[in-house]
Amino acid sequence: MAITEESKSVESLTRVDIVGTGLSSYAAHIFHQELRRVLAEVGHSTPAATWQQISQQLLRPEHPYTLHQLMYYSTFRTWDPAVHGPPPSWIPNLGSAKLTNLGQLLESKGVELLGSQYANPIDSYSAFQRWSVQHPERYFQLVFEEESIVFHQQPRCILDTSNEAIPGGQWLPGAALNIAESCLASKGKKTDSSTAIIWRDEGEDELPLKTLTLAHLRAFVSQVANALECLGLQQGDAIAIDMPMNVYAVTAYLAIILAGFVVVSIADSFVPNEIRVRIQISKAKAIFTQDHILRGAKKLPLYSRVVEAQGPLAIVIPADGKSMGLQLREGDLSWDDFLSFSNHLSRPNEYKAVVQPIEAHANILFSSGTTGEPKAIPWTHVTPLRCSTDAWAHQDIRYGDVFAWPTNLGWMMGPYLIFGSFLNGATIALYNGAPHGHSFGKFVQDARVTQLGVVPSLVKTWKSTGCMASLDWSSIRCFCSTGEASSPDDYLWLSGRAGYKPVLEACGGTEVGGSYVGGSLVQPQSFSCFSTPVMANELVILDESGNPFPDNEPCIGEVALVPIMLGASSTLLNADHDSVYFKGMPFFRGRQLRRHGDMFERLVGGFYKAHGRADDTMNLGGIKTSAVEIERVCNKAHEAVLETAAIGVQGPNGGPDQLLIVAVLKKGNQIGLDELQKIFSLAVSSKLNPLFKVSGVAVVPEFPRTASNKVMRRVLRSQFTKKMNPSMTSKL
Repeated sequence: MAITEESKSVESLTRVDIVGTGLSSYAAHIFHQELRRVLAEVGHSTPAATWQQISQQLLRPEHPYTLHQLMYYSTFRTWDPAVHGPPPSWIPNLGSAKLTNLGQLLESKGVELLGSQYANPIDSYSAFQRWSVQHPERYFQLVFEEESIVFHQQPRCILDTSNEAIPGGQWLPGAALNIAESCLASKGKKTDSSTAIIWRDEGEDELPLKTLTLAHLRAFVSQVANALECLGLQQGDAIAIDMPMNVYAVTAYLAIILAGFVVVSIADSFVPNEIRVRIQISKAKAIFTQDHILRGAKKLPLYSRVVEAQGPLAIVIPADGKSMGLQLREGDLSWDDFLSFSNHLSRPNEYKAVVQPIEAHANILFSSGTTGEPKAIPWTHVTPLRCSTDAWAHQDIRYGDVFAWPTNLGWMMGPYLIFGSFLNGATIALYNGAPHGHSFGKFVQDARVTQLGVVPSLVKTWKSTGCMASLDWSSIRCFCSTGEASSPDDYLWLSGRAGYKPVLEACGGTEVGGSYVGGSLVQPQSFSCFSTPVMANELVILDESGNPFPDNEPCIGEVALVPIMLGASSTLLNADHDSVYFKGMPFFRGRQLRRHGDMFERLVGGFYKAHGRADDTMNLGGIKTSAVEIERVCNKAHEAVLETAAIGVQGPNGGPDQLLIVAVLKKGNQIGLDELQKIFSLAVSSKLNPLFKVSGVAVVPEFPRTASNKVMRRVLRSQFTKKMNPSMTSKL
């Protein structure tokens, strides 16, 4: 379904239309009566207000999804995005807005900070965001006071911009702390008896959830930190983690930092060569890993990959938490043998944090590495504060919340989950298993998750398989989405699973330490759109000549960032930071802009839409377009299509880009390539541009993806360029 002039308006829907969505005749009659009642109550209100009432009063997760689609698209049938911006999927009410972190801060400080501009958290949010850009020192000082940060030496100031050689300024100069100690501290509402982690292992759906209090986590981390000191390493040495995101991984992560070492983040999906490259770049002296990864009845190798990568001293944790399932390499340590190093201590479960200067490295993460060697990006002890303040303001993480995000320490969202939760007093919810099916959804239900992080491809899988039916996700206060561009139709389904809670999009990067654009619970949200630059950050959209478009003007171009960003990188281990992020960039208001590389569109109403990476654009018939825009159309072209990737491919003799659509089909579906090409061609020419021609199609079982789940279009482009002939047909 789509918003078209041919669609019926919601006022003209009949009982027969509702029966057509799958409801029984009687249920459709009742629903239609309730719909008429709601429409009478809203009267001549805007479609946005009408949708708010329908979504909150009438629609239920158990209703057929086609009914949700019918209500949404018929409500916004006459909505003109060129005039009003994208149709809102969720609108905050003032009462709930005042209870958010931003709302409470504005209610107590709004008049002081904004003067007569302040009205309430909803109407004054945009003014407050602009104020935070102009006064980042004051803004972050206020937020830091809300978090459990333990300084051993207070900073001289929040931000020092006096040194022009540091484009992003120096944050918290002179401060000394250990960010892991802050995560484990009892401070504010967070006490030793607070639940720090709640988790479940795959296959234990009917068993009680497992929990760890803050006191128990601190003791566990301290035991590991004490054992680490016995390895003969020097302060500042790097120690890698290559394992799933479970309790042991979180414990090892915090222990490494607590003891004054540096975490090297490696995704557990990497093959030996990718592991080897990251170990060599970081010069890791040891590595935490598991013997296997357990996924149902399958045992996926992990330790053997580390051995093949010629990794350093390995500390190997049994996947089942009990017995080691293999013979270790000489010199490597089992988990039990490693922990026994602290047995000689009188208090092995206590550890005094190694205090670090704020600019000391805490974590080394990597870019995806889809072209050449991955960039090694050091996070200092400042960067976790960027994670926590973003989570505080934009995901509204607060004490008592339960934050879940199926992720990995090899992707920045793993550390983000740790710091965003612990520094704000929330509980981390970890599912030790694959997140693709009903078992994960039941964990979300049983753990009473309040904020659920997702990536669009995962949501697409949930929706296409129907695996989340009958689950109660009413505890969710919002969803958070990042990693790749999303589908409005998929997120209509997702929002409806929790009774139409907002889906907050976020876009940032490892080198940013968080997001630069996102959403908030004090603003209306629209599916697959961003509603705001993040607090205390400013973005600029550049035209093809590299000139900034005027503020607030609808436009599309490459994003550049004003470099004053808490926690953003200032160095790379294996590349020149200035060349990568600043060389050749224009100046804006006296400061050289920071390169980021995303293509973004600024929409009417202050919303933004992602169009993928700037290098994922293509020139079709002299018209520059993004892969994401083509994929949005092709994903809806036929019910057999699960997802698509659009790539511009040149023939062996060069020439203009030719459009190739690579598709993944839903399980059990088959369709001929010739027919699929006709379907995609019609969709692209009718929905985007009649000059765009689909020159070829291919079907693959799955897409190559980065550790953060982004489709690697470059890999597909390389793969299929080799197969192209000069005429380029669908017979690939």
